[in-house]
Amino acid sequence: MFATIAAPGTLIGILLGVVMFGMGLATRLDDFKVVFSQPRDIAIGCVAQFTVMPAAAWALARLFGLDEALTVGVILVGCCPGGTASNVMTYLAKGDLALSVGMTGVSTLLAPFLTPALTFLLAGKTVDVNAAGMFIGIIWVVILPICLGFAAKRFCPNATGRVVRFMPTVSSIAIAVIIALVISANAQRLANGGLAVFLVVILHNASGLALGYLIAAALRLAEPKRRALCIEVGMQNSGLAASLAAAHFAAYPMAAVPGAIFSVWHNLSGALVARLFARRGNGHA
Repeated sequence: MFATIAAPGTLIGILLGVVMFGMGLATRLDDFKVVFSQPRDIAIGCVAQFTVMPAAAWALARLFGLDEALTVGVILVGCCPGGTASNVMTYLAKGDLALSVGMTGVSTLLAPFLTPALTFLLAGKTVDVNAAGMFIGIIWVVILPICLGFAAKRFCPNATGRVVRFMPTVSSIAIAVIIALVISANAQRLANGGLAVFLVVILHNASGLALGYLIAAALRLAEPKRRALCIEVGMQNSGLAASLAAAHFAAYPMAAVPGAIFSVWHNLSGALVARLFARRGNGHA
């Protein structure tokens, strides 16, 4: 079944699976307590995640007149769940870390259902979207590795305790290799007209960061929660977007490019936003 992640998506899928395995190793049952203690906040965050980013992706692709390949790539980024890097940035921003971790977990669990459905809704009229194949792909490269990591931590705590400290570095390397694979395969195409996609990625990320904060503010959430939603909505699991593009849109090689660019950019913008928030204080005033 893993063959559904076909070349060139095979290696990208494996690398993403390694990242998700690390997420499973780092996941604790306590991380999901926030789902029951703050269900309203989690619901607000996840609704924002799966409405703001897909809608912004579709609107920006139309506004900039992107071709089919780049359009589906941008939409894939928008329809993906939050990324684990958002938890680090929320911590640095002195935001509500428990809420951020809870949102990442819940949006990731929703991804097998919502990511294919939203991609089909927004891009299905222009390209062939295999929603069932995407569902299976997300299960194999996201949900299963997370479950394996969680199980390994539960049943082999001594071994995983030694491994888990290296996983952030391993995950960073895996994401870097994914980016390199995608960019190198499309270097010439990018050189011939990649400026628009860079602008779209920057604006897409900025839209998520700004609207995530504004939605939380409009609903009168506390400042630490506003920071968590800002970062969580704006930062996507763009490695998943690149993996899905390579596996399910092989006829459109450039579809993987927005995810690769987003993977680099959102870490830069997230670090900048976190620094700005941190300089304002802990947000509890």
